Parts: sequence; structure tokens; C-alpha cells
Amino acid sequence: MKTAVLRSFSFTALLISIFSLSIAAQFPQSNNQTVTPEVQKAQEAGSRILEESGRYFREGLQAFKDNRRSDAGANFDKSVQVFLYSTINLQRDAKLSACYNQLIETVYRVEFPTDAQPAKIRELSATCTWAWNANDFKLADDVVALTHAAKTAVSNSTTAVVSTGGAAQPESSVIGFNDQQFEPSPLDELAKLELTPDEQQLDTPAAQQQFQYIQYAVANKSLGFTFQVHPMIQQYINYYQARGRSTMEVGLYRSGMFMSMARRIFREEGVPENMAWLGQVESTWKPTALSWAAASGLWQFIPGTGSRFGLQRTSYVDERNSFDEATRASARYLKFLANRYNGNWELAMAAYNSGEGNVDRAIRRSGVMNFWSSYQYLPQETRNYVPNILATILIANSPNQYGFGHIRPAAPLRYDRVKVPGSTNLSILAQASDTSVQYLRYLNPQLRSNVTPPEAYIINVPPGKANEVVAVFKRAPASKINNSNLATTQTGESWQTISNRTGVSVADLVAANPGMASPKGKVFVPMSGNRVTTIAYTRPSSPKATAAGSSVKVVKAVAGDTVAKLAARNNADAVEVAKFNGLLTNSVLGAGREIKIPNK
Repeated sequence: MKTAVLRSFSFTALLISIFSLSIAAQFPQSNNQTVTPEVQKAQEAGSRILEESGRYFREGLQAFKDNRRSDAGANFDKSVQVFLYSTINLQRDAKLSACYNQLIETVYRVEFPTDAQPAKIRELSATCTWAWNANDFKLADDVVALTHAAKTAVSNSTTAVVSTGGAAQPESSVIGFNDQQFEPSPLDELAKLELTPDEQQLDTPAAQQQFQYIQYAVANKSLGFTFQVHPMIQQYINYYQARGRSTMEVGLYRSGMFMSMARRIFREEGVPENMAWLGQVESTWKPTALSWAAASGLWQFIPGTGSRFGLQRTSYVDERNSFDEATRASARYLKFLANRYNGNWELAMAAYNSGEGNVDRAIRRSGVMNFWSSYQYLPQETRNYVPNILATILIANSPNQYGFGHIRPAAPLRYDRVKVPGSTNLSILAQASDTSVQYLRYLNPQLRSNVTPPEAYIINVPPGKANEVVAVFKRAPASKINNSNLATTQTGESWQTISNRTGVSVADLVAANPGMASPKGKVFVPMSGNRVTTIAYTRPSSPKATAAGSSVKVVKAVAGDTVAKLAARNNADAVEVAKFNGLLTNSVLGAGREIKIPNK
């Protein structure tokens, strides 16, 4: 599908904490004129947090203005981490709460600018009581102007792409803090593909036999829908049997992961199941595929079309990258297009690629509601797109006939789907489903961060784990879920033995597990500290080459360990260890828990 908006993967990872920290209250206040030492100490600590956060934020602004976007993102991250790694209970301070929440929103608006909600940097400085001078305010205004210019540049580029059908690679990223890492979509090459004379050859015995098969398949309607037989379909089959063989082989293999799900959803939506092979041409079945113009996901939706068919795109999720939701949206869009063109699936596919406007204009110019009659009036990519999909469908349905019988599709990607409370941290969800945060992110590529949206949301978890997750969440109020870890009990264990290996008192364990006379299964282990949930700060993005010699060391925690204690024992930075493992520096670690320590 033609696309519009560049996508990046940097600060959105920090929005994991936006899940309604709702940090309400204030610095401890005295009822008389005398300020106690405890109050004075708390006020000074709060002031240091605001000052340090402001320093990092200003450094981020300067880096952004200098077009050092990676440095800008790193400094903005640090400005937020000052709050998250503080020892102050943020839930009891209204001033820190207001600054923190507005800081999160402002950095997001700097990274992803919109005309409707520009970054309000001056207002942030007032909320956080930063002592800015005239130069600081000028810097803030310059950054706001730059974000507006970036938004305008993207909008103009998008308009040019949609109107001309061009395929010019953007010279540089104008949105986001990190370099754009594109996982190529097959559409990128398809837009400029030109068939060779050998590929256009149809008078070989093999090509003639295969072309007759196309006519037979259309005549007996064995593919679930009809289309007009055209020589270009066989020419694309020729292409895939030679120059494009590796692309077809990869697609057929990866189709095993998603095709059963796609067939089911297309069938439920009343769309021919074989139309689901469109996903192979769109993305080669890569959920994080990103085209040159940033179409995203298995089905390469642009934001506007995705929104029309129910896909959310917020600071928490981008459902264009989801499995089930995006697949259902794709099926509904195709059905809408087929109805628009009186059941003509070739025109529906063409419109899926280039938009209804381009197809409608082509039909008006040709005077016939027929793809091949309108062919010459369509964008080049769309001319290639439709016969390409039809060739893919034919090969996928008869791989032996076309020389792909040796490809064995990958095993289906299995998962359960569970509705979890709003603002659920993936750390507790991973513990409940006996997996890792990283694997949950793999199963839920639509998540922008390690926390679910503020409303109840359906999450994919490993197969067979849905009941366990539901059982865990039923036992504790949603407000306490994110302030706990889980410990798996062994047969015969008591609260005392769990206390010994977690470092949490028996009284606190019993209070965290009401109605449980003795530990059984997974038990809640309350966390102490500032009650900010355990999180990880980096969003999975396209893999980059690992630096030579970089690795991690895995160590096991002992009873009573926290991240800080374990890091000190291994001469490591506690904050870095916490971030690397998705924890807090004061998170209590169960005896034997494996912790990864990044090597410097």
C-alpha cells in the first residue's frame, strides 16, 4: 500500500511509564512554620531531580537543534530517567508529578510533531520551575520551529508520493531521534521492477503449459475468485522461477507463520482466502516491514487508511504492526474495495496499492471498469502489483508445478489472546506467562513501549498461558499489579522460605496475597521504592550489527539481592543493569534469578 508517514523507534520506548502514573500529592508539608529536617531533605531532593532533569532536557534541545538526533534522544531519555530512578516516592509529590507527566508529553511531541498538538516547551519549563534565561527560551522556540518544519516536510513529501506514484527514497529522516532502519518491503523493488526479455518469453513449452494451467484455474474457479487471464501473470511466474526465486522462497517459508491466521480472518470477513497472499507481496510476512515511504506492518497500511478500518495509532500502540487487528483491517478494506468495484478483485487489489482515487481516475480515462483496460493509466507500481499477486497466488497453490515443492513453510506462530487491565507493565505480564518481555514484544509488535494502553487491551501471550495470566490478574487489584513481582513457589514452601529468598518480610508477602493461607503457584512479591513499575527503556527496532567484542555476562542472584547489590558485587553500573533487564535498581531479586550484565 502506498504510504505516507516516516516511522521511528526512539523515545516512544519511554512512554512505558505514561500508564497513568497519576502521581498525585505533594512534598511533605509541616502544619506549622517550622520545617523539619525530614521535610527539608525531601524538598532538596525534589529540587535536585527537577534541576538535573532540566539540565538533560536542555542538552537534548541543543542536540536536536544541531541535528544530532541520536544525542537528543539520549538526553531526553536521561531527563525522564532522573525521575524514574529517584528514591523519592513520586506518588506523593504533585510538583514532580506535573513536571514528569508534561515532560513525557513534550518529548513525544518533539519527536512526533503534529499541527494539532505542538510541543509546548515554554509551558514545560514553567511547570518544572526551571530557571531559564533568554537564550534558553530562544532555543526552545527554535526547536518548536524545527519540529514544525519537519512535519511540513513529511506532509509535502507524502503529497508528492501519492499524487505522482513516485518512489524517491527520502534523503534523511526528519522525524524521530534515531536513524531510520528500514526492513525492506518487497514493494520497494516492485515499484521499479522491469521484466527482462527472457521473463517476457511465453513460447517455451514450460511457459505455454503453465499459461494453460492459469486458464484452467480461472475457468473452474478453484482459487475462490475469478480474474482475467493475461500474459503478464505468466511473465511474473517466469520472474519468480529465476531472478525472483529467493524472494518467493522466503515468502513461502514465512507464510507458514501467519497464513492460517490470515485465512481464518479473511474467511470470517467474507473475503476469498487466497487473497491473503497479498501479504506476501506487501511484506514477505514481516510484521515490522517498512517500505521506502514508511508503510508499516504485514499489510503495509498508511495511518489514514488504517484508522478508517479500526487500527489505533497512539503514543501507546501502532496497530498497523499487529497480527490479528491489522489482518482483519486488511480483509475489511479489500472487501470494501471489491464492493466498490462490483466484485472485481483485480481492481480491488489495484486500489489497495495506489488508493481508490488513482483507480477511479484510471477507470474514467479508459471508460471501462476493468483492470487491464485501465492498466496504462495506473501508476507503474500498481501495474506490476496486480499480476505479481496473481502469480504469487498461483505458485503458492501449486508449488510443485512451479518448482517450489522443496519449500516447507515455517510452523504457525501460536499464541493466546488475553484482555489485560489498562497500563499493565509487560514485566509482570512476562512473569505471569513464564516468558520474557522481549518475547512479549515479539508477539505484540504493535506496542510502542513496555506498557499497555491506559484502557483494557488485548495482548498476545505464549500458547497455553492465557488461563495462568487470567488467574494472576484476578487475584490482585489492577492498581497493585505493577508494583509487584511474581515468585513461583515450590512444593512444600512456606511464606518464610519465600521471604528468605526474596528479601521481603512474611507480613508483606501475606498482605500482598490476600486469602492465600500458604503459598501456591505464583505469588505476588511487593516492590519497595518509588513505586514506578519495572520497565525497560529501549524499543526493539531493526537489528543492527553488534559491535565487535560486545557481549553480556549472566550472573545469578542470591537471597536478599536487589539489582543495586548484585551490580555492586559485579563492579557494574546499577542503572545500566536495571535498564538492560527491565528492572529498577531497588527491584528485589529471587535467589537463582539470572541477570544479564552488559560488558563495557
